[in-house]
Amino acid sequence: MATTPPAAVAEGAAILDTLGDFTSRENWDKFFALRGTGDSFEWYAEWPRLQAPLLDLLRGCSAPAEAVEILVPGCGNSAISERLYDAGFRRITNVDFSRVVVADMLRRHARVRPEMRWRVMDMTGMQFADGSFDVILDKGGLDALMEPEVGTKLGMKYLNEAKRVLKSGGKFVCLTLAESHVLALLLSEFRFGWDMSIQAIASEPSKRSAFQTFMVVMVKGKMGVVQTIKSLLDQSAEYCNMKQANAVIRALGNENIIRESYTSGVDVLLSLRDLQLGAIGDLKVIVPGRRKQFILGEQGSSLYCYKAVLLDTKKQTEIFVYHCGVFIVPKARAQEWLFASEEGQWHVVESAKASRLIMVFLDSRHSNADMDVIKKDLSPLVKDLEPGNPDEEAPIPFMMAGDGVKQRDILQEATSEITGPMVVEDVIYENADGDQSSMSEKIFRRLIFKRSSGLVQSEALLIRDSPGDETDKKTKSASATSKKRRNQKRGSKNSLRIDHSFLGSSYHSSIISGLSLVASALSAAAASGAKVSTTVIGLGAGCFPMFLRGCLPFIDIEVVELDPMVAELAKKYFGFSMDEQLKVHLGDGIKFVEDIAAGNLRTTAHSVSNGSDNAVKILIIDVDSSDLSFGLSCPPENFVEDSFLLLAKEFLSEGGLFIINLVSRSSSVREMVVSRLKAVFEYLYSLQLEEDVNEVLFVSPSERYLEINNLDAAVTKLKDLLKFPVDVDSDIKKLQRLQ
Repeated sequence: MATTPPAAVAEGAAILDTLGDFTSRENWDKFFALRGTGDSFEWYAEWPRLQAPLLDLLRGCSAPAEAVEILVPGCGNSAISERLYDAGFRRITNVDFSRVVVADMLRRHARVRPEMRWRVMDMTGMQFADGSFDVILDKGGLDALMEPEVGTKLGMKYLNEAKRVLKSGGKFVCLTLAESHVLALLLSEFRFGWDMSIQAIASEPSKRSAFQTFMVVMVKGKMGVVQTIKSLLDQSAEYCNMKQANAVIRALGNENIIRESYTSGVDVLLSLRDLQLGAIGDLKVIVPGRRKQFILGEQGSSLYCYKAVLLDTKKQTEIFVYHCGVFIVPKARAQEWLFASEEGQWHVVESAKASRLIMVFLDSRHSNADMDVIKKDLSPLVKDLEPGNPDEEAPIPFMMAGDGVKQRDILQEATSEITGPMVVEDVIYENADGDQSSMSEKIFRRLIFKRSSGLVQSEALLIRDSPGDETDKKTKSASATSKKRRNQKRGSKNSLRIDHSFLGSSYHSSIISGLSLVASALSAAAASGAKVSTTVIGLGAGCFPMFLRGCLPFIDIEVVELDPMVAELAKKYFGFSMDEQLKVHLGDGIKFVEDIAAGNLRTTAHSVSNGSDNAVKILIIDVDSSDLSFGLSCPPENFVEDSFLLLAKEFLSEGGLFIINLVSRSSSVREMVVSRLKAVFEYLYSLQLEEDVNEVLFVSPSERYLEINNLDAAVTKLKDLLKFPVDVDSDIKKLQRLQ
């Protein structure tokens, strides 16, 4: 058997060492110069293994072989183009940004294959007209661009170019190792309007490679249409690296679940990238009556994340003042009929006199942001949504429903070493309840974390004590009476108190509604006098734990808070108080859960109730992140690491609910979190909020306490237990199981 001389091995290694960065033109020039002329080099599968599947695919084109326009980007010195030429496909254009290799290939083929073309060109910025090619054949080109240090930037530029120069009905054929980061980009970029299939390329038995080559084919179809992916990988075990293929099969399964959700009729909340990829058709064209909800800024390219609605006016015959406009709705007005209902939104479109209106809804994250900052943040995002071929310099006009805060009174500004700057303030929103009388104006007390762009961490409703309560207070001490008189000039603020039956955050309401999943267990505990162990990681202003205590009196609550100053502000300004039912532990939440799961810590809420340790347990993660670089606003990254998820599973070993308030700017980060949860927990449910970017996830390791088959009856049971009003029926309609 022939062997490779040691010198040749050393030379080959030296040549490969010259590359290093696969995106560098200089490195490729050096690589091809060292290899010399007159030789071909195949990074992936050789022609004998590619011949049958590739020729079958190309012969399926509508045009005869000699008329099929084929583009080979990043051609290098592969022999695949000459093989195709000799098989009858003459109209082949090869491009590469290395002048060295293009010059060599032109010398080799100009006479013997005169119809084949060679161009020095960067595949991420090609000088071809739109719709020039029937087939694009990529043999490792995308893989080379996806350097970890570079990220997806070059890969996305290349794929955008490939989609642009491909004809309608054309085929993009990608030969790839299908590494996770490459496959993820392909799956998302070809989600809308493309028919996608994947198969494995057989390896020679005597040359079985450690890396499997896959052929992914995308056929350009009608924009907006979503098709599930056709996979032939399950049939490839006899010649395929199944370890590598199984990872691809899992990724395809998850992607098909996503694609099926788009075709199920459910009003999916789209991302800006979804719209750009054609999820609702061609964005450059006005479609009368088109209305779609989506999220802006979810990829972390902006300061904030926004919920938005795109509306193309129904009356296209009118003369419009604006071709495209942006209408900003502050949080205080987001629930008004004019902005919250579809009918009301169309009224706004008519009055705005814009052919296309993008309605942007502000929430608690934007409360302290300067409006000029908001507009500057939004401007590049909405520019991508402007119809037609707009002038790049022409700004899109901004309209607004009015500033949400009418009056602001700062009570305290504090700085903690853990949380950073914080503000406690009382605010009155404009038209908060539709009543202009000063006696009916609602006052809200807010705790703001400035580290998260002015995040309103907690919001509480202030109410006035009844006259009877005020009389009782006056008789308690002369000093109290004297203090009251001193405060009269400031509006008698001591007559105001926190209404702990009010939930200022809609996601807190969703957490309560999601308890329907274990309603029978809660009902049984209440009837027997048992206490339900509930752990909440993250105190904030204490509004949610106080609501829980009053709303579900049979719950024993342990709150874990890392920052002592946050706990002090909760007590001083938000009426937070502890008793036998509600305790606070200052310290690290992960360590607290770890100690309980390991049996090292037994607390009031986790002591034996009525002689049984088998009652349902609840674990709630309600913590914001100080580090947004990972793409998570809530919770911090370490709360979704595998190690903590396994701790949470052990914590709930007897059954119960693990609840996470999830806020992510990145759809890929959100999918990663869901994927990790699925790997640890068998049962996973999601409740997506319409007015905010929050998503509440409910997971459980077993079905022991879950109401899987009769959720309607469970909702009724939960409502019977609640002491405070919660719109469970409305929330539970949004609950869906993530398979």
